[in-house]
Amino acid sequence: MTEYGRGYGSEPWHPEDPLYGDQGSSGGQAQQPQWDGQPAPRYPQQQADPYAQQHYDGGWDTQGGQLPYEPYDPYGQQQPPVDPYSGTSPDYYATPDAYPPPQPQHLRQEQQQQQYQQQPHPQQQNPQYPQQAEPHYGEGDGAGDDWRVEPEPREPEPEHAFFAGGGEGGDHDDNDPREQRRAGRERRGKKNKRRSGTACLVVALVFAGAVGTVGYFGYDFFMAHFGSAPDYEGEGSGDVQVDIPDGSTLSDMGQILQREGVIKSVGAFTEAAGEKSLQAGTYSLRKQMSAASAIELMLDPKSRNGLTIREGLRSADVYKLIDAKLHLKKGTTKGVAKNEAKNLGLPSWANNSSKLKDPLEGFLYPSTYSVGGKVKPAAVLKQMVARANQVYTKYDLEGNARKLKLDSPMQLLTVASLTQAEGKYKHDFLKVARVVYNRLKPDNTETYGLLDFDSTVNYAKSQSTLDTGSVDNLRNFNDPYNTYKFKGLPPGPIGNPGEVALKSAIAPTKGNWYYFVSINPEKTLFAVTNEEHERNRRIYEKEQEKNKQ
Repeated sequence: MTEYGRGYGSEPWHPEDPLYGDQGSSGGQAQQPQWDGQPAPRYPQQQADPYAQQHYDGGWDTQGGQLPYEPYDPYGQQQPPVDPYSGTSPDYYATPDAYPPPQPQHLRQEQQQQQYQQQPHPQQQNPQYPQQAEPHYGEGDGAGDDWRVEPEPREPEPEHAFFAGGGEGGDHDDNDPREQRRAGRERRGKKNKRRSGTACLVVALVFAGAVGTVGYFGYDFFMAHFGSAPDYEGEGSGDVQVDIPDGSTLSDMGQILQREGVIKSVGAFTEAAGEKSLQAGTYSLRKQMSAASAIELMLDPKSRNGLTIREGLRSADVYKLIDAKLHLKKGTTKGVAKNEAKNLGLPSWANNSSKLKDPLEGFLYPSTYSVGGKVKPAAVLKQMVARANQVYTKYDLEGNARKLKLDSPMQLLTVASLTQAEGKYKHDFLKVARVVYNRLKPDNTETYGLLDFDSTVNYAKSQSTLDTGSVDNLRNFNDPYNTYKFKGLPPGPIGNPGEVALKSAIAPTKGNWYYFVSINPEKTLFAVTNEEHERNRRIYEKEQEKNKQ
């Protein structure tokens, strides 16, 4: 039995419909429609299924020279339907006489039944396909209307990889695009899995490191804020000299003591110190002391063994300080310095001239030194010379002396000592150093190569005074350190300069000054000519008179 379909219209088919009729169906032979006495149709019969034409030889039926309908017109409104048997398009607006009367219905049914029986069965045409219910297309008018259009055979749907057991050993067509896409997805999946595994490992390692770090610092934080810091017990044993530099905080002191093995932890030291005030200096302490014992000993004046040498201090004064600190007879350290100068570690460029008043002058570097206990004077002097060598190497006295066209590093050290002695205030050192270099010029017409410094005369006379006598008397003072009589630099330094004076001698500021006079701590007047300098001197004298009043 055939299935009755619907036409393109919206109204369903009904046997009493005046448009009832059928164009018939055959195995592809055209048939002229016959009249059975019914009126001519007002509307075209349902258009033949366009897909049924695809089974004709050569594709679309081209007997009429054109397509049976417009394939791109989805609603079939552009072209009139074509009779599948005659290949012509009827004129639906013509009169009934334009067409022969239709064949009676019972005759058409018998003829269609005969034609159907003559057609080969689909199973015979395509034995490879299994027997199944056959779809019917089009519209019939009763039993026996079996106009069938075989659908295009479709390729079987590919089995899902999950059920097909994809992977190695399966039956796959390498040229099949679907297989290639499936294999590509599998490769990307494996690659993503590997990446995911690596990412997880990295995240795990980072997380573990973070936990360890937090744990480590968290423990320190907890111990510092909620737990007792590690500490030794008792008074300790042995003897150790500890140097606490100027400007050290309480935490800095604790770190130094911990490094020297005096205390066990900085936390214990800071807790024991509390609000107590500790000073810089050199202390005689013991190993593995409790923090409280270390604090108590550091507060005892007897434990402080530091010796501080101020900037610009002469060697003779340093010797006196060492004697006093070590409770030695006066002159003991001076004799050691004179007899053992060559064994104290002086640099190779140190001047050994007989004109030198003291070969250690300039090499007892200003700082704080440990002189406690039973230390010897020679050991203290060696500490000072070693410190000087360290600083002078840092500032490359040899290289800078050549740049400044000086004969040796010893002369550069001498300029630094003159700057330290003549410059009353450190903020004037750069200009004072320039005055020294300007006066050393042999062609200057102000001092004619003479330094004319009172500080050198005072050094030569082992004194320290502003009243050095008249210039005429100074010209007659016969001493190699007398810069009023001898041109150029003195034989050696006249003191132990500090770091600021040393840097000023290495890189003085630019200027043409030959004279200067300090009016007060905030003001020093520099002059290029002697006349200008005399005016500055009168200002200085007035300032001194005001201070006396």
